Amino acid sequence: MFMKLRRVQVTQRKSSTTFKNIKFVNNYRSGLEAQVAEQLDKTGIKYEYETIRLPYKLDAKYIPDFIIGDLIVECKGRFTSEDRRKMRLVKEQHPDLDIRFVFSRSSSKINKGSKTTYADWCHKYGFPFADKLIPEIWLGE
Repeated sequence: MFMKLRRVQVTQRKSSTTFKNIKFVNNYRSGLEAQVAEQLDKTGIKYEYETIRLPYKLDAKYIPDFIIGDLIVECKGRFTSEDRRKMRLVKEQHPDLDIRFVFSRSSSKINKGSKTTYADWCHKYGFPFADKLIPEIWLGE
């Protein structure tokens, strides 16, 4: 069964630029991709480069840190991109769950050079959060 593929607009890139920590070489994300494109160009084979996006779901398990009645509390010192992706997917696939975070420091940046903090990320994706300990008000709910 084939799904309808969604095309993305491709824009021209400079021969060697950096975007979101990805260095592009001759309009490609890696030297190997550039070599394969060159091979295809030389052989005259028509191709498209990164023109579709395919959605996928991960078959993984999430183990919450603390469960207090219907409340799930996830404690994070370091909040990696993998953690953020996992939590977005869990929330999308289980919108009925009440997942909240307790951070060591919610004002930490999500990565070096970013202006976005853990708190900003939580606001954007609708996760309540606190610093250091579970707020008393959460415990009384």
